[in-house]
This record gives sequence, C-alpha cells and structure tokens, in this order.
Amino acid sequence: MSATMDDDFEEKVRSGKALMESIGGFHVLSWDPDQHLLRAGFTVRREFCHTNGSIAQGGFVTAWLDAAMAHAVHHDTDHQFNVATLEIKVNFLERVGPGPGTAHGRVVRRGKRVAFLEAELFDAQGRLAATATSTGMLIPLTR
Repeated sequence: MSATMDDDFEEKVRSGKALMESIGGFHVLSWDPDQHLLRAGFTVRREFCHTNGSIAQGGFVTAWLDAAMAHAVHHDTDHQFNVATLEIKVNFLERVGPGPGTAHGRVVRRGKRVAFLEAELFDAQGRLAATATSTGMLIPLTR
C-alpha cells in the first residue's frame, strides 16, 4: 500500500468510518434531543447471514444495537463523549434477513461516568426484531 492509501485507511479507522462501513454502512438518520433518541440505518448484507444467507447472525444484530446506543451517547453529550460498553443484554424477537434495517438508540439516564441505554432494531418490513439494554462508561473524546 502507498503512503497515501495507508494515511486514508488510518483516517477511516480513527474517524470510525471503517467500522461503520464494515457493519453495513451504519449511519445516523436523525437525532431527537428532547427524547434522547437516535435513529440509524444500515444494510443487512447476505454475507452477514447464516442459513443460506437468510438470517442475520446475532453478533451483527448486537453490533447494530450497540452502535445505535453509542451514537446516542455521542449526540447526547454534544460530541464530547463516546461510550465503552460494560454490559449488554439483547433479546432476539424475530429473524432479520437481508435488506435495509433501522435501529433506535436512546439514552435512558446519563451520569458523570456511566450511562444507561436502550435500543430497538427493526427489519426491512418495519417489524421490531430485537431489543437491547446496556450500561456504558463514558469516555471523553480527545481532539
């Protein structure tokens, strides 16, 4: 790889863009500061699925829920903090297949060092497919 390509890749890693691309182009759709609620979109790609490419693997579902909660913290703190997940509980309610998906992440309560979070994941038909709750440690972002 050339130095320019290495630099571009390093910037994508540092900015989080590489991670978001690797989990189906995860991106923020909206932020509601009054409800502390973030809406995000992503694509469930067939390579994320088992059972002949028809059911998203649970680790990807968990990643989308976790990312929605982390981005909610980021927005809720005016981009001053990120969050390190201390624990996460996921409930898988429906199968999620290939196609577009959405996740909603919400900050339930935020203290000086800890945040309590929840998330919901919806399939391409808009059905609730998974939920999560999480506790996270706030990490100051340095620039």
